[in-house]
This record gives sequence, C-alpha cells and structure tokens, in this order.
Amino acid sequence: MNPKIDDYLNKLTKWRDESNLLRSILLECGLDEELKWGKPCYSHGTGNIAIIQGFKDYCALLFMKGALLKDPEGILITQTDNVQAARQLRFTSTDEISRLRPVIKAYISEASENEKAGLKVELKKTSDFPMPEEFQRRLDDDEALKTAFTSLTPGRQRAYILHFSSAKQSKTRESRIEQCIPAIFDGIGLNDR
Repeated sequence: MNPKIDDYLNKLTKWRDESNLLRSILLECGLDEELKWGKPCYSHGTGNIAIIQGFKDYCALLFMKGALLKDPEGILITQTDNVQAARQLRFTSTDEISRLRPVIKAYISEASENEKAGLKVELKKTSDFPMPEEFQRRLDDDEALKTAFTSLTPGRQRAYILHFSSAKQSKTRESRIEQCIPAIFDGIGLNDR
C-alpha cells in the first residue's frame, strides 16, 4: 500500500468508500499502486493497468487498454467517440462494486495477462481522422502552416483536428483555427497551453 494513495483517498469528499473498495480489489490482484496523473494508478511491471477516477455522477475504474478486454458482461464504457484504448467500469455505490467483485477481478486479471503478453491497442493514425475542410483549405493555401502542422507530434495533430472538427458550424471551426494558428507555428499542442 502506497502512503500517497492513503493521503489521496483520505482527502476525498465524494466516492471515498467506492474508491477504497476498488483499491482493495486491485491490491488483491497483486498490482502495484502509485499516484499518477493525480489519481491512484495500478500497474503490473512497467505497464499501467487501471486508474481509479471520481466524477460528479459516478466513480470509475478505467482500464488503460480496455479495448483489448473481451467484456463478456457488456459493462465497459467508452468515454467518448474519440477514446481509442481506454474503457471504464462505472459505479455509484459500494453495493454495486461488491456485487460485481468477481467480474472486476476477472477483468483485472485479463488486463494483467494482456500487459504481460505485450498486447497493444491498434490506434488510428492521424490520417484516419477526417480533416475539417476549413483547416485543409488553410493548409493548402499556406505552406508554412502546413510545415508547422506536420512538424507537430501525431498526438498534437490529432488534438487540433478533433478540436476543430467538434465545432458544429463552419464559422466556429474557422474561429478555432484562427485562434490556434499561432500555437501551431510555435510548435505548441492544443493541451500544452
């Protein structure tokens, strides 16, 4: 048991009991725990298996490579359409966690075995994401912008593409593009600002 996790859990005002119960299940499965990304994270060797997260309406156990899990119970949730690897189990009570304890342990075991086997989630390439036509026009018209954009890491490129694409109106997409161009030229990702 990691004292940093004790401190984290003791400070929780919401989902404390649920998080403690999930922690005990994860530790029973022989995983190591540490605080990563400000949350309790559980790993096997160097591979992260799961993280406990508290949200407004639920407490979640997020499997980092949950897309690889078979999910025979059909209870894994993809947070958004853009999430590729992670999957969540969501809970609203300790009773629910207790009832699903054998299933949770089976999913943890499968995730650990996948990690030991070195399995990886096949991620989409940046080119697989549809480029908003407003941004494509800008790239076609401005060679310097195109060079700056293609110099970004694939993850940064995807973040910009998803940010631009998520606007429903062309005017909003154009505004977002305009606002982001200086950061693109500076080599800064959308989430780095």
